[in-house]
Amino acid sequence: MSISVDIEKNLGVFRLDVHFSAGNEVIALLGASGCGKSMTLKCIAGIERPDRGRIVVNDVTLFDSEKGINLTPQQRHTGLLFQNYALFPNMTVLQNIRAGARRERDAEKRASITEDIIKSFGLTELVKRYPHQLSGGQQQRVALARILVSDPGVLLLDEPFSALDSHLRFRLEQEVREIIRGFGKSVVLVSHDRDEVFRLSDKIAVMHNGAVEICGEKKEVFARPGTRNAATLTGCKNISPIRKLGQRRVLALDWNMELETAEDVGDAACVGIRMHDLRPEDGCNSFSCQVAEEIENPFSYTVMLKTAGSERTIGWETDKETWRQLRGRFDRICLPPEAIILLKG
Repeated sequence: MSISVDIEKNLGVFRLDVHFSAGNEVIALLGASGCGKSMTLKCIAGIERPDRGRIVVNDVTLFDSEKGINLTPQQRHTGLLFQNYALFPNMTVLQNIRAGARRERDAEKRASITEDIIKSFGLTELVKRYPHQLSGGQQQRVALARILVSDPGVLLLDEPFSALDSHLRFRLEQEVREIIRGFGKSVVLVSHDRDEVFRLSDKIAVMHNGAVEICGEKKEVFARPGTRNAATLTGCKNISPIRKLGQRRVLALDWNMELETAEDVGDAACVGIRMHDLRPEDGCNSFSCQVAEEIENPFSYTVMLKTAGSERTIGWETDKETWRQLRGRFDRICLPPEAIILLKG
């Protein structure tokens, strides 16, 4: 099972230019609001028509501008879960799920697969209720059941947890993880939440201004995001523009630090380091510093540090016990070369 997307669409002041592919795995489109993630899903599902390009799912061409192929949404057989779940308000849970099985012509088989998926989703006690009588989590399960009962060729999830309260998200995320792992085909997940993306996906495509900046295995994308935007989206909060001093040496302008890097600087315009990668010790790239601010989190401290002549602070996150031991006698920080991320602008 696979999906290949290579499309362009002009939307006036905004241009969508997206290229990615995935196999039997979960690929996440990670990006800020307005970057084109949801529009990409709509193009795959056939709700929107690209101006140019090609979309292929499981060796079936859904769209090809050169060959004049543009299958209808019904012909594409994709399963798109909208942010608001789009349940039929005048139908019960049973009727909503049964509507998803309408492609099955055999009435007896249609009833059987509907009953099976209702049981597997734990919805038996809710079959007579209407959408307005369900919680957000229950609505999500009904919407997924309605999609999966039709056995779609690809599953498209558009911000599946955005409508849920934060305390519900983690539990429902676990349920969705089990569902998509058991789906056995390509899944495209749209999200702006880096933690959600890391937990659910196998592969990540980082989007910015309508285009895919970087696409790869999730751990590799987090380790080497490549661009300032991708680093920010994957949670890197310490980023500074640089002046190149040598093949593996830079001046981080915001922090006034001369840093040695583990890799050649090349055409990098910035460096980044994740807050948990700083070390309170001497070593390569070690600097005297002062504590500008300490911020208490539920289970850690974020300590904002400033070096002599620096324009901006650099953040270090550490567990509470470590900071309690160091507070008042801490004056030096180390940025290990292997932890420094080289970034294009």
